[in-house]
Amino acid sequence: MEFNSNKAIYLQIVEHVCEKIMLNVWILEEKIPSVRELAIHLEVNPNTVMRAYDFLQQKEVIYNKRGIGFFISHEAMKAVKLYKKAIFLEEELPQVLRNIYLLNISLDELKDRYQEFVDQNFNPNQHENEQ
Repeated sequence: MEFNSNKAIYLQIVEHVCEKIMLNVWILEEKIPSVRELAIHLEVNPNTVMRAYDFLQQKEVIYNKRGIGFFISHEAMKAVKLYKKAIFLEEELPQVLRNIYLLNISLDELKDRYQEFVDQNFNPNQHENEQ
């Protein structure tokens, strides 16, 4: 995993875990990699992974079964979306809106681009037609 020097590594690990959950790579109520396993995989200090896991436990995304390991909570998807939405609205959207204003991009153009993006990347009918 490539880390961004502008953001704490443990928060980038949080983002990594959230993405795995949102993409259904890590399934609700299933065991996730141990702190040591994920640290080796990401080539980071286990303490950094533990900090990320602690953060995710506080957000009720994961929980610890003592002696067994960490698991994705049954409310993880909801918790991840709340967390990611807050980050987007507070940190990312203001910059996007600034660029929209400075570049004089109309709401109609944004709407068209958004729909095109969704159709190309998330339209279930598109995948059926490709098979």
